[in-house]
Amino acid sequence: MTPMQTLTDTVALSRNRARARDLFLRDRVAADVHERLQEVNRSFTTPLIVTPTPDIWASILPDAASITDAETLPVQVAAHDLLIHDLSLHWANDLVGQLVQSRRALMPDGLFVGTLFGGQTLHELRTCLAEAESRVTGGLSPRIAPMGEIRDLGGLLQRAGFALPVADSDTIRVTYADAHALMRDLRAMGEGNALANRLRRPTRRAVFDTAAALYATYFAIDGRIIATFEVVTLTGWAPADTQPQPLRPGSATARLADALGTAETPLKPHGD
Repeated sequence: MTPMQTLTDTVALSRNRARARDLFLRDRVAADVHERLQEVNRSFTTPLIVTPTPDIWASILPDAASITDAETLPVQVAAHDLLIHDLSLHWANDLVGQLVQSRRALMPDGLFVGTLFGGQTLHELRTCLAEAESRVTGGLSPRIAPMGEIRDLGGLLQRAGFALPVADSDTIRVTYADAHALMRDLRAMGEGNALANRLRRPTRRAVFDTAAALYATYFAIDGRIIATFEVVTLTGWAPADTQPQPLRPGSATARLADALGTAETPLKPHGD
């Protein structure tokens, strides 16, 4: 069996997060999750938040417990009626494992809400860095984490055993003076390069200057560049007998034509 390749250098990720000072995207995502919870007709008494930034949640869910997104989550089985995984799953070395552990921590019919950056995130920067590095050095090195597409992420919820899984996305576009300002802001958010296979020697300045020039050419409006952040929200429920269940094929007790108040017309045999 081929061992699973490590995506993230967790030591580097922790170091990047410790230096974070600009959390505007995390603030926005937390506010969005709070709004979603208010639309759920339920009071949660034992919430748990998996987050690197617990201070953000102090005013939103003041009674919630919080833990960091360790590869093995320090949780008890069936101990919580709500688990929020806060904008960290895109760095997970085992995304399905994080989802499975989250489901196991939930009571039956407990709610899971997970947020992460999706595949369209920073596509402009990814394109410009790849072209610039290829032009300047003749090669490529990992610089931006690969991020899942929404259609695949929804399937992972089912794979992890959640009931009633839903995946949706919100596209946030932010403008910056130039690509250098964007890259500084990513570091300030704690979202700098923490890939395990990243280049371990300093990158030539010409790579970043070329990328900035390409960015200004390809993705600028009114003298400012645009950066896309796609935030995917995953929701699912821990299975419970009280949840709606799909009917077995052929188990219907009424005809669709009767429900619609129309006459049923038999199909003609083929060839008539």
